[in-house]
Amino acid sequence: MAERPNDTYTESQVILTSVKIIAPFTLTYGMFMALHGADSPGGGFQGGAIIGVTILMIAFAFGIEPTRQWLSNSAIVGLVTGGVAIFVGIGLTTMLLGGDFLEYVRFESALGVPDGGKWSMEAIEIGGITLIVGGVVITLFFAMAAGFTPQRKTENSQEVTDDD
Repeated sequence: MAERPNDTYTESQVILTSVKIIAPFTLTYGMFMALHGADSPGGGFQGGAIIGVTILMIAFAFGIEPTRQWLSNSAIVGLVTGGVAIFVGIGLTTMLLGGDFLEYVRFESALGVPDGGKWSMEAIEIGGITLIVGGVVITLFFAMAAGFTPQRKTENSQEVTDDD
């Protein structure tokens, strides 16, 4: 059996200290972008990307495997699934109210919710798009960090021989 390649992580006090200082600010800025995106420049996509990249920055500083263990796969899948559920749920609710998919004005006309269109858009931006984009960025990073080597392929698959 072939040996696994060595982990390339090396601890650097400069990177650790920098990430400890910068990460709270980038996380806050990503949340600000997501929360104020419908009314100002930015939005759920940009905010989710910044939040996801903050997790990547933490993984670079503290190691990919410890970060992967800290942020479990079920939590990341929950983020993406929750975002999709919010997006589809709001769209289907507007259809149940007699409108088209994501026709926000139905919340005002059918339910009498003041500024229903604005609040629906905020829910899509914050609850839907931000969660989806942040989760996908983190998922793609962990998938690429895992890599693919021929050894992993043969370890997980069964070889067929002439005797079979």
